[in-house]
Amino acid sequence: MTLFKFLPVFLIFSLTLAGTPANAEDAEITTPAAPTIAASAHLLMDYNTGKVLAENNADVKLAPASLTKIMSVYVVLREISNGHLHLDDLVTISQKAWETPGSRMFVEVGKQVKIEDLLLGVIIQSGNDASVALAEHIAGDETTFADMMNQHAERLGMKNSHFEDSNGLPIENHYTTARDLAILTRALIKEFPDYYRWFSQKEFTFNNIVQHNRNKLLSRDASVDGVKTGFTDAAGYCLVASALRDNMRLISVVMGASSANARANENQNLLNYGFRFFEAHKLYQGKTALSEARIWKGDSKNIPIGLAEDLYVTIPRRHYDDLKAVITIDKKVTAPVKEGSKLGTVSVTLKGDVVINQDLIALKSVEQGNIFQRIYDSGMMLLEKSDGQ
Repeated sequence: MTLFKFLPVFLIFSLTLAGTPANAEDAEITTPAAPTIAASAHLLMDYNTGKVLAENNADVKLAPASLTKIMSVYVVLREISNGHLHLDDLVTISQKAWETPGSRMFVEVGKQVKIEDLLLGVIIQSGNDASVALAEHIAGDETTFADMMNQHAERLGMKNSHFEDSNGLPIENHYTTARDLAILTRALIKEFPDYYRWFSQKEFTFNNIVQHNRNKLLSRDASVDGVKTGFTDAAGYCLVASALRDNMRLISVVMGASSANARANENQNLLNYGFRFFEAHKLYQGKTALSEARIWKGDSKNIPIGLAEDLYVTIPRRHYDDLKAVITIDKKVTAPVKEGSKLGTVSVTLKGDVVINQDLIALKSVEQGNIFQRIYDSGMMLLEKSDGQ
């Protein structure tokens, strides 16, 4: 929901985003503390804003078990989006893939399997054999595929992660964190919404074998639509979950719980806390003109400005009326200006505390005007400067 359109003012101004009671500034914001989670680490994040609503040991490096496969799937989907792979491409199953221990999709040596089926085997059945088959097909071997995983991790800002295999079986120097997994999951959902629906699928049949998704929350909570479970003796029981309620999406990460039921329960506790005590709002539409700035010496007198992306905020419930926005537009914008150039900022505050700052950018390019326009505007700029003095 867009709260208001920016007025054509070119300095700094402040607006209350909705009607504010006279004593609103004096009332403190009190949000109950997040629940205590029985796990090695956890984190709760709002998908749209990236705001962390609860965390503990979120940057501690831990064995991720099959949560590793979130990154494996991300790499495969990137290759598909780049046109390097297609869902109906066939993968020949190697001896190594077939022999991989742990959870399996039950592929057979020498058989050819479609990439789409292997992806479903990884996502729903947590097939270690399918993960290895995909890694070998894409990169030649798992070591090279792990290098690709690490490159994507670095690009996404996953500062405390390092991958050595595609499936999460115990191996030295293979680790990630609750925060990094939330960052990864957010990128996966944002970049591949059409494929993300697979993470909500409750079962998959391959080779006449029906296997069920181990994410218990898919059956318990209709708002949950992903993401991935994991377990090894070293990692404990892990689960990354995501849920969508009333246009608000949350991502929860629990690592090192004591059982499959515990990881589901603790993720449910985090999600319920986030939805109960916080709310998300879309304030402004991206790539939409919110105002215009005067531009000097250009072939146009004005230039539309707006946001590169939609602007969302995550705030404690019942404090929507306390939001305020301040827009600052640069003075003396002079042509040429390229589309995407920063021309100002939007700052949204809640009771004096900054909720988010976002750049205002030029929504189109404006070239220099002809010599007469440039001379005229030069004179007008000098007059304005003199008047200002």
